[in-house]
Amino acid sequence: MINEKKEIKKVVLAYSGGLDTSIIIPWLKENYNNPEIIAVSGNVGQASELEGLEEKAIKTGASKIYIEDLTKEFLDDYVFPCVQAGALYEDYMLGTAFARPPIAKRIAEIAVKENADAICHGCTGKGNDQVRFELAIKAFLPDIKIIAPWREWDLKSREDEINYAEAHNVPLKISKETNYSKDKNIWHLSHEGLDLEDPMNEPQYNKKGFLEMGVSPEMAPDKPTYVKIFFEKGIPTKINGKEMDSVEVVSTLNKLGGENGIGILDIVENRLVGMKCRGVYETPGGAILYKAHNILETICLDKETAHYKALIAQKLAELVYNAQWFTPLTEAILSFVKTTQKTVTGEVTLKLYKGNIINAGVCSEYSLYDPEIATFDEDEVYNQKDADGFINLYGLPTTVYAKMKAKNNLK
Repeated sequence: MINEKKEIKKVVLAYSGGLDTSIIIPWLKENYNNPEIIAVSGNVGQASELEGLEEKAIKTGASKIYIEDLTKEFLDDYVFPCVQAGALYEDYMLGTAFARPPIAKRIAEIAVKENADAICHGCTGKGNDQVRFELAIKAFLPDIKIIAPWREWDLKSREDEINYAEAHNVPLKISKETNYSKDKNIWHLSHEGLDLEDPMNEPQYNKKGFLEMGVSPEMAPDKPTYVKIFFEKGIPTKINGKEMDSVEVVSTLNKLGGENGIGILDIVENRLVGMKCRGVYETPGGAILYKAHNILETICLDKETAHYKALIAQKLAELVYNAQWFTPLTEAILSFVKTTQKTVTGEVTLKLYKGNIINAGVCSEYSLYDPEIATFDEDEVYNQKDADGFINLYGLPTTVYAKMKAKNNLK
């Protein structure tokens, strides 16, 4: 393993073009004996954030930049399996946590291709992402040197970073007044910092520019929007009858959900590193998919599988959040989840209205719901007298315990 700064000749940098990674290029040049910097940007659907990225990276000192389109892989291999699982971390739909493994995997692949001496990232020493990036990298390059400037440099705040950028002529899209910490991809947008650091402050949902993926519920239309989603083995494949790939599905639902104030979440979450952090998340399409999939499973999964799967979903969410994607347990859980989805095929109709996602109908050829058995009206398939024996057997432990208490005068 290379440890000496002077020995590091080539560094692959996880590059977003944001504040942190923008100043890292000149910082690495100054502090690591002027190594060659190769920037790698993973496109997971952050749209306009990629504009001008190549020019900016080269201008600030990178020798080249890879802009890798990972959007479909991101959804197909990381997001949708967790939708199938119903994995939520404290109601958070894991938008940032999902994105880190595919980006880190591609960075590791490029580091091998470029014969790099080190990999660098711009994650802070307080956050979850430093762990997510580094553990994913270690899964593919366990011995490579990883540089984390936030754990080395003297900069203490985002204001310090902005001052550093200005002193080194690094162009920025933010100012000291508007520097919310944001992470954006096709699945979600997160907001942290500034006034949000005080949990007493209501987010400025109706302030122009705060919400980017949609509107607040009170600004949504007074008329509901209906949407039909078809799932094939737990994977959404059609919206309103039109076949779509994963990118089209999420993009379409983001638009419909955003217009109706869907998927806004304000939580104080428990970070992996031990602290609590307040964040506001926009996940319009994701919120719709989680809800629709859950509704479909209510008629397609038997009770024991559904209840046990809920336990598995909680564990999977913790593994994903806590940087454990490339582990045997995650692989095993995803295999279990895939097995449960064999009959999760059907269509769900939802009504979107001012931030609410309302069940408006569900059907499946694999439905376990039988109207003849469930009806309160007269039927010919369920003998209610059978309940006598069932209750006597099911209640036997309670009966025995009650008799023991009476015999021994126990209260």
